[in-house]
Amino acid sequence: MAAASMIRAPAGQNPRLTCHATGRSVGVVRCSLQGAVVGGRAEWQSSCAVLSSKVAALGAHSINGQVASAPAPAPPAQNGAVLDLVPVSSINGGASSKNLPQPLRIADLSPAPMHGSQLRVAYQGVPGAYSEKAAGKAYPGSDAIPCDQFEVAFQAVELWIADRAVLPVENSLGGSIHRNYDLLLRHRLHIVGEVQLPVHHCLLALPGVRKDRLTRVISHPQALAQCEHTLTAMGLNVVREAFDDTAGAAEYVAANGLRDTAAIASSRAAELYGMEVLADGIQDDSGNVTRFVMLAREPIVPRTDRPFKTSIVFAHDKEGTFVLFKVLSAFAFRDISLTKIESRPHRHRPIRLVDDANVGTAKHFEYMFYVDFQASLAEPRAQNALAEVQEYTSFLRVLGSYPMDMTPMTAGSSSTISSSESSPSS
Repeated sequence: MAAASMIRAPAGQNPRLTCHATGRSVGVVRCSLQGAVVGGRAEWQSSCAVLSSKVAALGAHSINGQVASAPAPAPPAQNGAVLDLVPVSSINGGASSKNLPQPLRIADLSPAPMHGSQLRVAYQGVPGAYSEKAAGKAYPGSDAIPCDQFEVAFQAVELWIADRAVLPVENSLGGSIHRNYDLLLRHRLHIVGEVQLPVHHCLLALPGVRKDRLTRVISHPQALAQCEHTLTAMGLNVVREAFDDTAGAAEYVAANGLRDTAAIASSRAAELYGMEVLADGIQDDSGNVTRFVMLAREPIVPRTDRPFKTSIVFAHDKEGTFVLFKVLSAFAFRDISLTKIESRPHRHRPIRLVDDANVGTAKHFEYMFYVDFQASLAEPRAQNALAEVQEYTSFLRVLGSYPMDMTPMTAGSSSTISSSESSPSS
């Protein structure tokens, strides 16, 4: 029911359904529900049916990839919904004209009108980002959907635009990505797998640009920090500026023709945006690895025939450290190894505690504790440990029990993981 709650309009507003069709790109149709009120699953399915029929009608008026002039708009339906078909001109100029998928935005989020058989995986960033590579490693052959924000990737799965999301949660040098841990609490998605990706940075510039002509290097703040010593050793006297993401920095340099600016990104980003690799492998530490989690609407069934990891979050409303000691003892007494424990202050952000009837109350906690441990929920020792933890805590949530990524962590590693969770049906 997350889809219904997230697109409910304020009282007194008429729902407005809008579709945008690209004229020269590959038949992309973007739809959004503006002010639509969806009270239940039946109405949600009805909205999907309306979108499907209008998209089909749009396809009937396309000739050789061009969108022909559409008939006059239909009169408003009885429920007040209005559908506007607005052609959107394709992107012009530079490397951006390669028909690359564009990142999803909040306005694009509406129930998908059609579902294909190919798995759709959402990631944050633009094509060429490390998250896109992680999505391909987690789900080979999937249809990768770029999103401009982490939260958009969460919502894309909840609203059935995507089947899975692959998002980073920690880096071996930079530590945890706290934003995604916070979003795991705000959304009802489940961790169904993990993938660890070695990070291999390159210095990219436009073709023909020499390193001694550079005055600026842009990239994600963590990428800049991870290459700081190498850039200094190369003798580059440049200004280092932060950008939203690595591949986005490469796209920005290429789209604006900046011959005095380089970007730190992947070699795939160089291929996509027509840039040249000035230096390869410029990360300070060759053991730079980012861990990603795979998210789905439904959890997978835990197994015991392979190594599993379980992620939980808990809180307590009692002062002192004795509660944390008791929680850790519940795992230690059962010989369960912890791979991560981290606290996050949560004083001014209440959590809604929901019962089986989906009725809950907001409650404040001083700290949230995130724990990963090496055990499957199918094992009695893990079940008993969590039962004991629940006695000591005021809030406990299992984020997921999933297969561990056992691939070797080397700089050139590109092998794919085998996961028990591979069906796009959930």
